[in-house]
Amino acid sequence: MSAAITLENLTVSYRRHPALHHVNGAFARGSLTAVVGPNGAGKSTLLKSMLGLIRCNEGRVTTHVDRQRIAYLPQQAEIDRSFPLSVLDCVLLGYWAAQGNWGRISEPMIARARRSLQAVGLDGFAGRTVASLSVGQFQRVLFARILLQDAEVILLDEPFNAIDARTTSDLLRIIAAWHAEQRTVIAVLHDHEQVRRAFPQTLLLARNVVAWGDTTEVLCDDNLLRARAMAEAVDDGAGICQVDADQVLALARLGTHAHGDHHHGGRQ
Repeated sequence: MSAAITLENLTVSYRRHPALHHVNGAFARGSLTAVVGPNGAGKSTLLKSMLGLIRCNEGRVTTHVDRQRIAYLPQQAEIDRSFPLSVLDCVLLGYWAAQGNWGRISEPMIARARRSLQAVGLDGFAGRTVASLSVGQFQRVLFARILLQDAEVILLDEPFNAIDARTTSDLLRIIAAWHAEQRTVIAVLHDHEQVRRAFPQTLLLARNVVAWGDTTEVLCDDNLLRARAMAEAVDDGAGICQVDADQVLALARLGTHAHGDHHHGGRQ
């Protein structure tokens, strides 16, 4: 299967501290992939790198689709909801990439936006302000906006953070529908059981790639212990490429053995 996005030796740093280190791999077209890993593993940085929002120190990201056909849902904490914007107007922003600042919004386009609100369970909310919505309701609005974009690639950064179970279930059904339509969906997530249930592919990050492939194989205990050990082994004070990947992996193996010895001792 052909790739939607390819990562080649991708290395990114903040203030010369490594956030991603020599990441290689590809997201296949039509794949549904969860990106997981410890705090500070570079998960959100990876999405922003793929969008070109963050400069790469080394390597490159190659997108094999039109960049206008990529939709991005940031974390809610990054979105200012204080602006007096109606729910319908917020959803209509999904047309912006295709229409630009001066493109005309037609009645059929408005009708489609209203249908997208119905699809996410917000029929009758069009006239409300986004500031008046709960966290879960606003997340439904953002998903409705993505529905209008007709994107080939959809990037979701912690889409279920602080969201109630019913909303999460409804939005997971929308993601499953996108997958069935052969859209490429990449989501940063924390709930491993949720990933096991709903995401066939997983990328486990700890700044380096720990494992990438079938979720059942990636989310094994050994890989999760290795990811934690790798995250703990990285020196935040190191320069951009003073973090040697082989050294990190060696430390990770030591950390995994230490955890195993500890658990073995606890059973005695």
